[in-house]
Amino acid sequence: METYANILMVAMPVFFGLVLIEKWYGYAFKKDELKPMDLISSLSSGLINSLKDVLQLSITILSYPIMLEYFSIYKIESSILSIIVAFIALDFSGYWIHRMSHEINFFWNKHAIHHSSEEFNLACALRQSISSFVSLFTIFLLPAALLGVPSQTITIIAPIHFFAQFWYHTTYIKKMGFLEYFMVTPSHHRVHHAINTEYMDKNHGQIFIIWDKLFGTFQEELDNVPPVYGISRPAQTWNPIKINFQHLTLLIKDAFTTKSWKDKARIWFMPTGWRPADVEVKYAPYKIDKPYDYIKFYPRLNNNIQIWIWIQFLFTFFLIYVLYFHLGQMAFIEMISFAAIVFLSVYSYTEQMDNNENAWKWDFLKSVVGIFILMFTSEWSGVYNNNPIIKWVLLSFWMVSPLITFYFKTRNVSLKKSFN
Repeated sequence: METYANILMVAMPVFFGLVLIEKWYGYAFKKDELKPMDLISSLSSGLINSLKDVLQLSITILSYPIMLEYFSIYKIESSILSIIVAFIALDFSGYWIHRMSHEINFFWNKHAIHHSSEEFNLACALRQSISSFVSLFTIFLLPAALLGVPSQTITIIAPIHFFAQFWYHTTYIKKMGFLEYFMVTPSHHRVHHAINTEYMDKNHGQIFIIWDKLFGTFQEELDNVPPVYGISRPAQTWNPIKINFQHLTLLIKDAFTTKSWKDKARIWFMPTGWRPADVEVKYAPYKIDKPYDYIKFYPRLNNNIQIWIWIQFLFTFFLIYVLYFHLGQMAFIEMISFAAIVFLSVYSYTEQMDNNENAWKWDFLKSVVGIFILMFTSEWSGVYNNNPIIKWVLLSFWMVSPLITFYFKTRNVSLKKSFN
């Protein structure tokens, strides 16, 4: 837990910096629109995903150490060979987990967030799931367990394998010659994120594209078919917490609404997007049928409120850093209360990004909870006892935050109202 938090304290500003450099490059040299709200939504998704991972808020049904203990038939002695096998095994496992997330209704819920951005850039790589609380797919690491790859090797290589998938989320790197034959490149991954009929559910590989070529899911990027990014049932929100549970909510509604008991049971395991016939006719959510005609989601916001949203995001980034820096000094309940404030913060300012009328209520709730913890409990005392300024920074921000948010609401600063 603490080790991973320390890794993230280095990795997060690096990723943030690379995202901003890509944005600057696109704006300065390619004349691309900045779209800061999409950027903040992606970065915020990365923040809450990192928090879930650091706090280990999930259960593994069949852990790798158990598989290693009971299924190992050989032990690799060479540390170098062990690392190579671990990397290949993680990539093989990643391909099948990724593919199943695209092909089975229930598992799509945890992956939809990654595809929800209607842009394709480094920031969208940070859109990762918080909606998966049970890990079922460790079984795909069986090849590594059979060969006796140590658990420590898997633990070290797994974040490296994960972080190595960041760089190819970009439109600015075109085809890469001979690397296209065996590695996942930006071109391959643009295909994967596209909703064009020609590209749907292709290129599930994470580092090596050879798995797609072996198992029949490979598709080359076509010069005459420009990718259109997003999901076919568009999220229509910047709120990453909402996006994480949108598909699951639809499945629950459909299972409850359909009159067929057979469909109530099988909806979870049918191909992604499948719905009972009686529900499909009555309650059809908006779906993109013509990708090139679709108008992307982008509520219009005044520059002042966008600046205020940036301030809230940066403050939340600061909160995460305070938590990770003091993680070793905090009891689990303190970590959870800190995490709750972070989640409320993200929910609040992304609701403001959506022009939601009730956004100020979420801001008020976040501030009340934060102030109550600071003033009336001993939670976080280990954080600010050695550095009292942290307490007063938090307290001051939470006192003024709902006032500023409510000001923007009452003054109709949002262009959504100004232009009506």
